[in-house]
Amino acid sequence: MTQPRCSIIIRSYNEEKHIARLLEGIARQTVQDAEVILVDSGSSDRTVEIAQSYSVKLVHIAPEEFTFGRSLNRGIQAASGEILVFASAHVYPVYPDWLEKLLAPFADPAIALVYGKQRGGETTKYSEEQIFASWYPDTTQTYQDSAFCNNANAAVRRALALEHPYNETLPGLEDLDWATRIMQAGFKLHYAPEAVIVHVHNETPRGVYNRYRREAIAFRHIYTHERFGLLDFVRLSSRNMVRDMQNASRQKVLWKHFFSIIWFRVCQFWGTYQGYRHHGPLTWQLRQRFYYPNGKLEEKAGEGREVEPIPYETLK
Repeated sequence: MTQPRCSIIIRSYNEEKHIARLLEGIARQTVQDAEVILVDSGSSDRTVEIAQSYSVKLVHIAPEEFTFGRSLNRGIQAASGEILVFASAHVYPVYPDWLEKLLAPFADPAIALVYGKQRGGETTKYSEEQIFASWYPDTTQTYQDSAFCNNANAAVRRALALEHPYNETLPGLEDLDWATRIMQAGFKLHYAPEAVIVHVHNETPRGVYNRYRREAIAFRHIYTHERFGLLDFVRLSSRNMVRDMQNASRQKVLWKHFFSIIWFRVCQFWGTYQGYRHHGPLTWQLRQRFYYPNGKLEEKAGEGREVEPIPYETLK
């Protein structure tokens, strides 16, 4: 068999509302020789059934064994493509050249990882839209200075992923940890803004708190010298609330988003503060709270380029 140009690894848990849109977006890409691997951690809805209606290789991981790093490593071991593309099950590509734009920078042998732009959906909270705009600008960054990246929309060289497995003990930020180690090994990261996906989030306040607490625990393990105290919580939550409200006011949508801006930023930085305070092992009870929270996700359309977007409205 001919080796696929790339393998797409998707991590899923109860994503029946979103998995079809992602798989349909993959099917409509200009790159057509991609292997698709779904690493499912015990979905109890129709996620697996829907995925099996597409050409997907299924890998199971028990919920009690799940971490983001472990599920990626399982997918990597099952993959055969030279380049591995990572996509969350609740994202979908906006344009049919998404894979093209992620794969093209690998022509440079120094590039180990490429990540693309993310934008929110209709139910994404205003403050998170501001985060997406800040983290994922419109300007290409070749050989970027920092290890920032995100495995919701990224690609890596399979040989390097096998040589440098993802950390299976972290409760999150396995992408940041891997990128830090791979840059220390002399490789480079590339940001490709034209490889744009919609990242569907509709989290409750508890979900936002939980996510940032989990990531803060991981960040503290990766960068042991970093600190985040109560004054940081006050300073950053208030500063970001004010900035979001100013932006929303200029856009004449302040009253629509006023309360969500407050609770999102408070939950974001209170979760960060509590994550930095965490000590002790990551127990199954804590991992269950982190990885299997309550709260559903919704969706939204993308933004314009000269390339025609994928017509998802035709998807039944």
